[in-house]
Amino acid sequence: MSNKKTQVVTFGCRLNTYESEVIKTHADNAGLDNAIIFNTCAVTAEATRQAKQSIRRARRKNPDANIIVTGCAAQIDPGQFSSMDEVDRILGNEEKLTEKSYQDFGISQSERVAVNDIMSVKTTAPHLIDGYEERSRAFVQVQNGCDHRCTFCIIPYGRGNSRSVPAGEVVSQIQKLVDNGYQEIIITGVDITSYGPDLPGNPTLGSLCQKILKNVPDLKRLRLSSIDSIETDEALFDVITGDRRMMPHLHLSLQAGDNMILKRMKRRHTREDSIEFCERVLKARPDVVFGADIIAGFPTETEDMFENSLRLVDDCNLTYLHVFPYSEREGTPAAKMPQLDKSIRKERASRLREAGKKKADQFFNSQIGREVQILIEKSIKDDWAAIGHTEHFAPAKIMGGGPIGHIANARVKSYQDGILIAESMHDRNR
Repeated sequence: MSNKKTQVVTFGCRLNTYESEVIKTHADNAGLDNAIIFNTCAVTAEATRQAKQSIRRARRKNPDANIIVTGCAAQIDPGQFSSMDEVDRILGNEEKLTEKSYQDFGISQSERVAVNDIMSVKTTAPHLIDGYEERSRAFVQVQNGCDHRCTFCIIPYGRGNSRSVPAGEVVSQIQKLVDNGYQEIIITGVDITSYGPDLPGNPTLGSLCQKILKNVPDLKRLRLSSIDSIETDEALFDVITGDRRMMPHLHLSLQAGDNMILKRMKRRHTREDSIEFCERVLKARPDVVFGADIIAGFPTETEDMFENSLRLVDDCNLTYLHVFPYSEREGTPAAKMPQLDKSIRKERASRLREAGKKKADQFFNSQIGREVQILIEKSIKDDWAAIGHTEHFAPAKIMGGGPIGHIANARVKSYQDGILIAESMHDRNR
């Protein structure tokens, strides 16, 4: 035994962040040491390239470590990692979540790859986590996989079909985390608005959120990771607009603002659907802010089509943009479509980001003088200050500091370099 702690290196989405905590718990319980586990992402070719680069760097720095690769990139194409001399073992997305995978690590070369058929997996087991290394907020998985087949997306082949965690088990997990001091929970999954049809009684994400808020009364803040607005049920709409413990920040999977491109992406909504949803939410709860994923330079996208996506920033009043220059993924229908030059994709992504920055600056400046509640995530001892996020997920620096995981009342004094500057006020939560 080397007594070197197992490291987990995470790429990609919030679900991977959650699963990395599960991985670390299982690896520690199995007694695995001197290991580096890479939990990869396959959403873009660049994400996979970065993972490989990190694996090679880790091997140079840690020649004696056991290197394990898992996650979506390993599930979809395990061969690309088994051919790397730096890698000791490859685990699929199902295998990575079992303690057995990290036991008896003295394996032969023929046993290096443990990746099953993800499409055969029918359930998603709850994984009870006492806490996170980051002590401020916790992620709770309610769903995995996806039944949709967007033409640009490889993720269903890494995650399998949609499957849901029963509501009672979700509530129990959240209660446990709240009992351990967590005040903010983020509901996560691959396609969380598809929650429920595989469970008895066909519950929905909305009914799940209602159960969480009713049965865990001490939970201060509930967030949703990313939602498909076209799948939002009435119960979810009511929770978003009617319960102040649901944070007023929604991240939408929009992907484009042109109807022809949306059709070629095989999305289930139109431009008009997105605008109508945002308008309806704001009418019922005017303080909600929206983020969105948008792809720039999708195959066949003309300048006029792109302008429709650009206009969507204003039409949907988007504050936080997550912009992707289109990246072709082998094995997806979009990769076979006529491709735009990468310079065009890059230029359009830049224009989208600039539009997003202007909207974000407008919102952040509108917060000056307002009272906000900041979940403290990091202390800055030298400045007697702390860093965190407001209810709207705006990054904020609070002068006066406070303990990590604490929700502090503060008043915003200024906005500098992408972050709100606030001063601590009397804490009403005590």
